[in-house]
Amino acid sequence: MRAAVVLTPPMSKRLIAKGVAALPPVRKALDRGRVVITFGTTNAYVAEELLGASIDRAAFAAGFVDDRWNLNARLGETGEIVIDHGKRTNPTPDDSLAALRAGDVVIKGGNALDPEGVVGVLLGSTTGGTVGRYVAACLARGVELIVPIGLAKSVHGSIIDLSQEMGSGRIDLRMGLPCGIYPLHGRVIREIEALETLFPVRALHVASGGVGVGAAAVSLLIKGEDAPVHDAFEFVESLRDEADVELAGQA
Repeated sequence: MRAAVVLTPPMSKRLIAKGVAALPPVRKALDRGRVVITFGTTNAYVAEELLGASIDRAAFAAGFVDDRWNLNARLGETGEIVIDHGKRTNPTPDDSLAALRAGDVVIKGGNALDPEGVVGVLLGSTTGGTVGRYVAACLARGVELIVPIGLAKSVHGSIIDLSQEMGSGRIDLRMGLPCGIYPLHGRVIREIEALETLFPVRALHVASGGVGVGAAAVSLLIKGEDAPVHDAFEFVESLRDEADVELAGQA
């Protein structure tokens, strides 16, 4: 059986969030360790799935892209979310970093996804921001890095090559904040992986973009046995009323 679905950006974010929440390493870390959820619009949905409650999504973002590379006007109103043995805690960023061990999970979003599965993170901070704080420690200690990102952020070039071209000091003209880009390696969870985690189906990326509510939409083909394809289709349909994150920028 085959089903065709269209996911608007908020539908994609909710789907990806549910897929992340169902991953065995995440479930294990929630039960026996720590999960750190860093800022990001998709990560706001992930936080809601892991906490089982709504959060202030509009405050849970640092940099974002609207008609420019922008900074959230509400940056600083809330901190990253840390869940320790199933309970939300409020450590300082330094304490959160120091406590990370193998078996823990850090969830970090991105801005671009290349054909090799490398995620690019725009760096507005000259010291690397969240990437600079966590990535090296995760790799050094064996902490699992999970990267939720939508297919709409796909690019055709190499993120590694782009990282050699960019950098805030190299950009002469810009729309918004000048940035570098960091090649982030981790367990990437797109709409495809989310669907295939939640249902015994295969998902294929068919098209991107559209008009109106379909701007930045992602079209997928779902294939498999009748019952799971039908269930996956109904699940995607159930996401239609998902609200997007509304952000105001500083730039």
